Amino acid sequence: MAHWFHRNVFKATTQVNFEIGMVASDQNAIKICSDLKACRRRLLELLPDPSHSPDAIESVFNMYLSLLHGFLVVPGENTPSKIRHNILFKWTHSLLGNTPQLQQDAMYEVASMSCNVAFWYMKHASVIASKDDITMEEAKEVHMSLRKAAGIFKLIECDFSPKLTERQMEAGDLDPRVISAYLTQCTAEAQEVTVARAMELKHNPSLISALANETFKLFSDAAKTLESLGDVASQWNKYLRLKAAVYQAYAYCFCGENLLGQDRCGEAIRALQESQACYKRSIELCKDYAKTKGPARKIHPENHSFFKRLAPKIQIILDKCERENGFIYHQKIPDDPPELELKATYGLVSPNEVPLPSPSPLWTPVSYAAFDTPKTSAKDLANSKAAAKVEGDLPPVPEVTQPQTSKDPKTSSGCILQ
Repeated sequence: MAHWFHRNVFKATTQVNFEIGMVASDQNAIKICSDLKACRRRLLELLPDPSHSPDAIESVFNMYLSLLHGFLVVPGENTPSKIRHNILFKWTHSLLGNTPQLQQDAMYEVASMSCNVAFWYMKHASVIASKDDITMEEAKEVHMSLRKAAGIFKLIECDFSPKLTERQMEAGDLDPRVISAYLTQCTAEAQEVTVARAMELKHNPSLISALANETFKLFSDAAKTLESLGDVASQWNKYLRLKAAVYQAYAYCFCGENLLGQDRCGEAIRALQESQACYKRSIELCKDYAKTKGPARKIHPENHSFFKRLAPKIQIILDKCERENGFIYHQKIPDDPPELELKATYGLVSPNEVPLPSPSPLWTPVSYAAFDTPKTSAKDLANSKAAAKVEGDLPPVPEVTQPQTSKDPKTSSGCILQ
């Protein structure tokens, strides 16, 4: 089965040793630095493989955040830490190639690492969803992983990004437009699971139409957010637009089926004609997407059963409508398509709330006091960044790829979720 999900690349970074000056020797302070180095290294080792369990990722990520706490705020207080700007961090951006951005700010580290963890949840969801047949528990894990990714992006958007002191790069991962697009995409993809389940369980067509319409709007909103970024986000933008077109086609298809059940045959025909037009537009967008260069690995949504089975479904319902309208109803076909449901009665997805872990117990007034306040001048900082830039680009993160199934799902809808 071809990939159904567009996934941008992980952010690359360099090793950080957390070698920080101290005014006094304190075992807890020394252990904080040692544990931070080991924990960061372990997290970066785990992330490239999306087949790990979420518990393994979450455990190390939470430990890392708890150890970084004293670099962000004074332990036991809510005031900025004296050592927040002690260490220089380097991170690439998922849309901008291999040249790193450098910031001497622990908040930049927290936000950047959080982005990578959210990317992992997105990739984890797509790996599970690409299996031949998945269980109900696996379908729930896909759903929860995408909601968790959305929750992390929301945390970055609301809690981390506003506290950054340096200006962020245009189209970088901490650009508000990029964060917003990731958040909305994850929410839309989680809602795809809901649409798939509703189709498999043969829920009321009006509900499926409303859910598909909400999903269409989410993908459209994410695409609009990226438009001002231009060519740098072109590949990602086209993916979002083609997914929007697919779900708009599904929305009109099930709207037509619902209208047929209400003996509103003329309106049903018009809805299905609109569904066909959306489907044809999605085919063109798939071709355009395939030709567009970008950081993500190429996918082929047009080969996915969920996509391929839509056209026959539209045609079957349309043929039935036209047949019955010709023999029984003789209703006029409206010029304009019917309005789609504005709000689903249930099944809408929201990001998971992601609570921050408690500070590590190693952070005490004594351990915090042991760290020396940096005496780096603006000139020294500029020289440090200039020296780091000479080192050049970072190698991309070598991701572990999973084999993709070539079998079509045995479900009536072509959905991979059962």
